[in-house]
Amino acid sequence: MQVLVVEDDAAIFEPLIAGLRRNGFEVQHTAGGRAVAALVKEHNPDVVLLDLGLPDIDGLDALRDVRRFSDVPIIIATARGDETDRIIGLEIGADDYVVKPYSIRELSARIRAISRRRRNEVTSGTDRVTVDRNRHQVTVDGTSVELTAKEFELLAVLAEDPGRVVTRQELFSRVWDPVWVGSGKSLDVHIATLRRKLGDPALIETVRGVGYRMATQ
Repeated sequence: MQVLVVEDDAAIFEPLIAGLRRNGFEVQHTAGGRAVAALVKEHNPDVVLLDLGLPDIDGLDALRDVRRFSDVPIIIATARGDETDRIIGLEIGADDYVVKPYSIRELSARIRAISRRRRNEVTSGTDRVTVDRNRHQVTVDGTSVELTAKEFELLAVLAEDPGRVVTRQELFSRVWDPVWVGSGKSLDVHIATLRRKLGDPALIETVRGVGYRMATQ
C-alpha cells in the first residue's frame, strides 16, 4: 500500500516514514503543499497523510486542490486540534483527522481502516477473476469459487492492483498481523491452496525473493 506523506518537519517525517515502512507501507514524501496534487496525479497513492502547517500553502488548500480531481483517502495529521479546523477539514473532503502527537501503531491502523472502507465500495480483479468485497464473492471466468476468510483476503489484496508486486511483508501485515512473527510457510501454503481453488496456477505469479502479483492476462 502506497502512502504519500506531506510533512515539512524532519523531526516528524523521518521517524514517521521509517515507522510506516516497518509496518509494510511504501512511502513517498513531500515537504510542500503545492506538490501534492501533482504527486497524486502521477503516482496514484492509496492514502495521503497531510499536515496542515506547510511552508508554502495551507494544508487545507492542498486538500481542496486534490479534491478537484481525486477521491483518494486523505488523513489530516496535524498539531492544529481546534474544532474549527477539524470541521473544515472534514467538510471539504478529509476522510479522517488525527492530532499530534500520535503513535505509528494508531496511524497505521487508521490508514488500513480507511483503505478497507474504500476497498469495500468497489469490485476488483481482472477480466478473468472478480473479487466482490461487499458480497464476499469470488468468480473465475464467471464461475463462483469458495474460499476461506484468509484466502479471500489474500486474493482481495492481490486483486486491488493486478500486475503490481505485493511484497511478502505487506501480505503478512495486511492479511495476518502488522507485527507477524510466524513462519513464512503459512503464506506459501495459502498461495498454493488459492492457486488450486482458482483452477489456474498462472493467475497468481511468484516474484522470487519479493512476493506475489495477480496476472493481468
